[in-house]
Amino acid sequence: MRLHAQARIRTLAGAVTAVLASTMLLAGPAHADPPVSGTGEDGAWSVETVESGYKITLRLAEPLPVRDAIPELAVDGTSLGPAVESPDGTTLTITTSDPKAASAASVDVAWNGEVPSEAAPTARIAPKPAPHQQNQQKRPSPPPLPIDPATPGRYTVVHDEYDLGDTAITLAGLGGRQAEIRAKVYLPKEATGRLPLVVFQHGRHSACYNPVTRQTSNSTWPCPAGQQPILSFTGYDGPADVLASHGYAVVSVSANGVNAADNPFSEDRGALARGEVVMRHLDLLADATKGTGDGRLVELFEDRLDMGDIGLMGHSRGGEGVVKAALLNAGRPTPYGIRAVLPLAPTDFARATLPNIPMSVFLPYCDGDVSNQQGQHFYDDSLYAFEKDEASRSSLMIMGTNHNFFNTEWTPGVAVAPASDDWSNRNDPVCGSTAAPGRLTPAEQYAVGTAYIAGFFRLVQGGEHELLPLFDGSGAVPASAGRAVVHTVAQAEADKRLDVAPFTSPSSPFTVSGAATGVICAGMLDRSPQSGVPTCATRLTTSQAPSWTPATYAGNVTATPVLRFAWTDTTGAVSVPLPEGSRNVNGYDALTFRAALDENATGNVDLAVTVVDGRGTTGTVPVSNVSDALTPFPGTTSPLPKTWLRTVRVPMSSLDEVDLRDVREVRVTGASPTGGVYLGDLAFSDVRVGKAELDELPQVSLQGLTVPEGDGPGTATMTLTLSGRSKRPVTVNVQSIPGGTAPVITALAQQVVIPVGARSATFQVPIAGDTIPATAAQSYQVVASVPTNATIGGGFARLVVTDDDAL
Repeated sequence: MRLHAQARIRTLAGAVTAVLASTMLLAGPAHADPPVSGTGEDGAWSVETVESGYKITLRLAEPLPVRDAIPELAVDGTSLGPAVESPDGTTLTITTSDPKAASAASVDVAWNGEVPSEAAPTARIAPKPAPHQQNQQKRPSPPPLPIDPATPGRYTVVHDEYDLGDTAITLAGLGGRQAEIRAKVYLPKEATGRLPLVVFQHGRHSACYNPVTRQTSNSTWPCPAGQQPILSFTGYDGPADVLASHGYAVVSVSANGVNAADNPFSEDRGALARGEVVMRHLDLLADATKGTGDGRLVELFEDRLDMGDIGLMGHSRGGEGVVKAALLNAGRPTPYGIRAVLPLAPTDFARATLPNIPMSVFLPYCDGDVSNQQGQHFYDDSLYAFEKDEASRSSLMIMGTNHNFFNTEWTPGVAVAPASDDWSNRNDPVCGSTAAPGRLTPAEQYAVGTAYIAGFFRLVQGGEHELLPLFDGSGAVPASAGRAVVHTVAQAEADKRLDVAPFTSPSSPFTVSGAATGVICAGMLDRSPQSGVPTCATRLTTSQAPSWTPATYAGNVTATPVLRFAWTDTTGAVSVPLPEGSRNVNGYDALTFRAALDENATGNVDLAVTVVDGRGTTGTVPVSNVSDALTPFPGTTSPLPKTWLRTVRVPMSSLDEVDLRDVREVRVTGASPTGGVYLGDLAFSDVRVGKAELDELPQVSLQGLTVPEGDGPGTATMTLTLSGRSKRPVTVNVQSIPGGTAPVITALAQQVVIPVGARSATFQVPIAGDTIPATAAQSYQVVASVPTNATIGGGFARLVVTDDDAL
């Protein structure tokens, strides 16, 4: 039977209501404790008692480095969560009820849940060539590709640019602040007719620099006197030139104005603003191709662009930006034809889903910026977000690559402006430097990015199906990628797969037999107790588990449920029956699932996959024969090694003795004496590209609210609305986050259901009233995430709690 998205882990409504009503902190300590203070490696810090608990402040010795990850504050080495950053990047603050704050011995900057073990170097040194990497992982031989995606096409590429000024656009996502409209253009000179369009957007990097002193800045836009913009948008010539030579128009847009203002002038760290930038460029390009609007754009694009055939690539925060652009586009009455979305090393602070549109997420294994690889959530959260999903999706783990070097303007020795290697621990044996055996050189990394970025859009928009093995989980690697190792997971569109057991709910139809245990788990470190299932990881750090790392704006929302299966001898097995009506699997290419070693597993671990037909005939394939999913990833110190579920793909051709028209059971058995694994997404599948139909889903939005505080504990009733009636129940996760001077409320994330045919639903947020006069209103950020059968429209809202006690 097929388990739909709403069969994902559910909360018990009564229990959650009780928890939400009771788990609140009404105020801080009964008396004002004396402040605690100190000086550390990062700067001077203090902890003071406030109404809501403790306010921790860290004043840095120098401005915080500009990164795509969000800075956090750690007390005695333990991160207490995202910090509020001053506009100039020199002060971080956080308000918390954690009792660790009262006895703090140290306060440091943390990133992705961890305090860096070694500061990034300031020297700008040209990278050295690395010796040939010996791949220690067991991998089946990938199939050869008939074409290489990086091979130039038949068209001459012409470079151009348009620039409408540094303050050409006003962005709601930045509170009405202004940003530039500027882009580099790549066009095929001899091509005729309207061209498919691909738009690139870079991520968060310093906006400006002084070419004499080599100092960078990121707090003022337009650039202050004596400084000039860093041209991050020009750093993707490799993939852009390849695509243009094959007949695509490529436009790489600048987002420096967003970079300079997303802290602290946005609700979502700039995601909405970045989406707005992309949509504004599309509007200008649409006008230009019709011969209207700005004269320079008309000169470049009149009658040249097919606005019904658009691909989007975003790097880092730009990755979250292009996902937001696709969602903004889907909410328009007359959307453009966005056909493909590629988040490259992306952030995913709020866990939006993107079903019904072909998507591929690229994850660099040696990412030293977004080191928790949170962009994996885009893949995981979209897997079962819509039961009639018409698109395929994939996620790629690209070994030996860091965050920055996909962009030449972020690569030392190549960039015009200052640049550095984002991997900071120079002693790490896997990723420590570009001379480490596990690292690719900058040129090698750029070649990998060029091949796979160009390959994705040529496959999806260009229909070059010879490139499908790069993205369908079969493990092909193009010759132009050189010695790179790329792991791929993929999910087929809904009508091209039969979900046998997604393992997303305890109600999944499986049994465990023999000397084994099997339980559905989700998330890590007991972050989501409301899920009712155990946590998957307790020993891994938040930087080691991309599928389970907590999101900034959805910290308690359940993440990626899977089956945790362990055995103590080879009788241990997981069995899944196929119900009548779903036993003919003859039309599928492979039996697939995702697997990773359990965090407690040691030694060589292997599984055997057995398919049983109606006559009792079996076909058995060891996992080690078809996949390296159970081979540990390299590394010794967090954020390495990663626990990332890889594809196990059992070709139907390997089951030639089995009657594939009458399959009754699939068994996964321990093939090593002992072992433990995580298993997910068991299905018969035939991966194809599918099509984009994102706009057919309704969008769900949060409505803001202002209420008086009252004199004691209470709740505020907030509303979720749909843009249209749904034929299926819509589920949405909501998380409230106290901000400013609001008392800290320990409220778990909730799952809200909007019934079939309804246009709205309500939910309660606990608030703490009192009789003490206050000088300011309390403010709560409320965030909607991980919807099913709908997509996110307005996912951020404010609950403002006004003081009703006379001063």
